[in-house]
Parts: sequence; C-alpha cells; structure tokens
Amino acid sequence: MPRTFFRSRPDGGRASQTIMNFPATPPVLETTRLRLRPYALADAADVQRLAGDAAVAATTLLIPHPYPDGAAEAWINTHPARWAARENLVFAITLAATGELLGSIGLVFDAAHEKAELGYWIGVPYWNRGYASEAAHAIIDYGFRTLGLGRIQAHHMAHNSASGRVMEKAGMQREGLRPQGILKNGEYHDAVFYGILRSDWL
Repeated sequence: MPRTFFRSRPDGGRASQTIMNFPATPPVLETTRLRLRPYALADAADVQRLAGDAAVAATTLLIPHPYPDGAAEAWINTHPARWAARENLVFAITLAATGELLGSIGLVFDAAHEKAELGYWIGVPYWNRGYASEAAHAIIDYGFRTLGLGRIQAHHMAHNSASGRVMEKAGMQREGLRPQGILKNGEYHDAVFYGILRSDWL
C-alpha cells in the first residue's frame, strides 16, 4: 500500500495531510524507447564503465574521476534504504528492446516541501539521441501524477548547455543563474536553475 506523509507542526502536533504517496517498492517506468527500473548489483560493471568516463564526470557534481573500484556496488546498495526512508528514487535508464544500460536518473526528495531535485547522467556512447529528455519526461510525470510532488527542480553547470536543453525538452523552465554556485575539484562553476510546478505540468 502507498504511504501517505503528514507534516509536523513546530509544537509536535500533526498538520494537515500531504498529498504525497509513496509505493512500498520502486516502480518500473516504460516509455517509447526506454525502461526505467531499479538498479541491481549486476549493473555495477556497466555503471563503472559509463560513469567512469571523464566526460561524464565533468558534467556532474557527484561522480568522481577516476571512478573507484567498488564504488558502483556501494552506491547501488544504498538505493533500497534511501527509497524506504523516502530520501530519493534512482532508476537505471535502459533500452526497452535490449535491456542495455544507458545511464541513470533520479529524484532527491524534500518531502516537507513536497518537492524534489532531478538529476541524471547518460553514458557518452548514447549522447545526442534524446534519451535523457525521454527519461526526464517520464520521471517528472511519475513524480507529479503518482507521488504527488508539487514542484520538481534541477540545475546544471553553465558550461553544460546540453543538460539545459534536456530540461527544457522535458518541460522545465529556466529560473535563474547563480554565479560560482558549484564547487567541484577546487574549481567554481556557475549554476543554471530550472523548475516546473505540478499545476503547470497537469
């Protein structure tokens, strides 16, 4: 059964019921070309191979380079507990026809404010084919229609304009620029912010 969350008042009482509903287990989402599914440990070698590309690390905040041995397994092992705690939802992006792993997409939840941060990466061999936009559209729709989020937001490093195009194709609106908003490997990067509301999506 889905779990419905309640806000807590500062005095410890229960506030009005939220509309966020989380299924007991993560779903599988299907699109025209893609299947978004939970990760399995069998995916670890492909995650390390794809995320370990320097070009992928250069466009993301949290992916290290070089990508350490064992890091993919450790990351995948965190997913069930983080879903159970309603902290985040992570999907493997795969081709529906073959099961081939293309990349990753997910939502980090701020349940108290009924919003989530969207993040994703695609392996270099699969760039410029529209896979990220297709996956983003599916997870945004799921976040609004099923989970009951009120807002989904995202950001990217300013030099990664391709990520901005993904967000726009998925229906998000540019909301602003934060100079030197990201620090990675000792270097500052400007951050560009996007967002969309459930009322606009529906």
